[in-house]
Formats: sequence, structure tokens, C-alpha cells
Amino acid sequence: MSNLAGRSPLFEAQHALRYERQQIIRDYQSAHDCRLVVMSDVIFPRSISLLEEALFDASPEEDLHILLYTLGGDGETALRLIRQAQSRCKELTVVVPDQAKSAGTLFALGADRIYMGPTSDLGPVDPQFMLSGSLAAAKAIIAAVEEAERRVQENPQTYPLHASLLGDITGLMVQQARDALERADAQLREALACVESRSSAIVDQMVATLRGPLLDDSPSHGVVISSKAAKSLGLPVDEADPSDPRWQAVWRLWTKYVALGAEFVYEGQTASHIRVP
Repeated sequence: MSNLAGRSPLFEAQHALRYERQQIIRDYQSAHDCRLVVMSDVIFPRSISLLEEALFDASPEEDLHILLYTLGGDGETALRLIRQAQSRCKELTVVVPDQAKSAGTLFALGADRIYMGPTSDLGPVDPQFMLSGSLAAAKAIIAAVEEAERRVQENPQTYPLHASLLGDITGLMVQQARDALERADAQLREALACVESRSSAIVDQMVATLRGPLLDDSPSHGVVISSKAAKSLGLPVDEADPSDPRWQAVWRLWTKYVALGAEFVYEGQTASHIRVP
């Protein structure tokens, strides 16, 4: 009954699911001698304050594990998050139960270790923008505009059709997409360099290996990079055995958030910031 001290029955009932999740977090921390924080969100500037809230009492002498789910977002914000997390811990592990795409993959590149299982998925580092309430990849924006320009040149009468189809895309957005793609190579290098144990020579070697699959050669944002593929690229991946208690704890915790259907989650052993539609 000690865990219920100070809680009225109704308050306890209203927050029971959060208490259950946070108990799983505390159990994981005890089992793996670390601090665990959950982040599930698109990566844009609001992530900075919300993650900091979850990390506010983290010790720089303690390992930090961040359970990360994201479809991507802004690469510059991802770099800020990496530096923010690395400054709050001894060693950073990114735990990927499902997807950590684009800016999420960039985040993972700045971790000392990446923990992935059979459902985990990284992807190309493809900058993204909010377009009509959803994420749109920079490559896709540029390709759509260039294809429309080509078709209009071939048949000028189709201009009204293509103008209406691309009505949400502005010239400024196209230029921002091009600028973001030009910056992606530097972002890749900066993320990898956030791990202090990596020398400049190691970072150069990793950039040379990763530039093709993560930047230049990927046909689309949705390309899947599994744990085995990520490990073959030289990333510091710990592949989870699905029957291992650690992975089962990760999956049990992750399914709590899946069932919740939250727009975003930033949660740790004490802090909890969640938006449910």
C-alpha cells in the first residue's frame, strides 16, 4: 500500500495506466543500471523543452537509454537533441522498438549504442517538412515540383492542373528543401562526431560508409534499414533476441504507448508529458 500513499482512490484510478508504465520504466532502470526516457514524436523544436523536462534530474554519471519512436522531422533539431542527451549521461543508448526514421536515424547515429530488435527500423536521413498537417520528404517535394515543371513544358495547357495539385508547396519551401538536402551530409558527420570516443578518422570512415545508403542512394524515405543491415554498415547495434527479458520489457512498455494512441510522448520515471487526440 506504500505506493498509494497520498493518492485518493479516484486519482489513483485516473492515473493507473501512467503508474503502470512508469513502474516498467523503473524496473528497466534497475535491471540495466541506467536512466530510461521515452520519446515518441516528430522531431521539431518543441521536442527540446519536452525532452529536457524528462531529463531534468538525470545524472551525467549515469547511462541514459532513450526509447525513441519517430517518423522523422528536422535534422537540426535532431542534432540539438543528441547534444542535449549526450551532455546528461555517461553513455547514450537509443532503443528502437519500431521506427526511428530520417531525423530519428540521425539521432541514433549520435548514440554510443543502438538497441534494435526484430521490429526495429532505421531509414535514410531525408529532411522533412510539415505539409498539410503531415510530414513530406524534401526529396519528394523537389521531385514533385520538377516533374510538374517537365510536364507543363511539354504541355502548357496542363499548368492549371499541376498548379492545383501542388498548391500547398511554395517556392520558399522548395528552396528550403534543397538547402536541407545540401546540409544533410554535414549533419551526418556532426551526429557521428557527438560520440566522444570516435576519432576524426573513425568519423570520416563512417561517413564514407554511410553516405551512400543513408543519403545518396536511397530511392525513398520509406526504405527499411533493419538491425542486421544497420550492423553491417558499421553502426554500434546491439541486436535483441526476442526472447530476451530486456527486449520483452522494451516491447511491453512500447505496446502501452501504441494502445494509448498518443500524438506525442515524453515520459520517464517522474515526468510525463503526453498528448492524446
